[in-house]
Amino acid sequence: MPPWLQEQIMKLQQSQQNLQSIVTQRQHLEMEKAETEKALEELRKVADDDSVFKQAGTVLIKSNKKTLVDELEEKVELAKTRSTVLEKQENRVKESLKEQEAKITEMMKSGATPPSPATKTPDNPRK
Repeated sequence: MPPWLQEQIMKLQQSQQNLQSIVTQRQHLEMEKAETEKALEELRKVADDDSVFKQAGTVLIKSNKKTLVDELEEKVELAKTRSTVLEKQENRVKESLKEQEAKITEMMKSGATPPSPATKTPDNPRK
């Protein structure tokens, strides 16, 4: 296999790994968002004057309902924003992968070699 083709295949594999990483991050984020939304739903069922607690590491800290609702709503909004960013990255990488695959396929079909580098002219032709 020619070195230029190996290089293109390595780039393709790197893009595939990048895509997998983005997909994994997005799935993890969606799970966190679902958990946060469930917690928010349960918290809204609690009376305003009931005691509520939030977890800080391995400790539970007493808090008030409004503060926790605000924090969880903010966390959900942040997750939505991050998810949108990851979705856009995912789409860009997928498009790039299609282009890379097409390029490799075309190179293999035509048996073409990559464009040869331009012949370099000396900096000072008088030497």
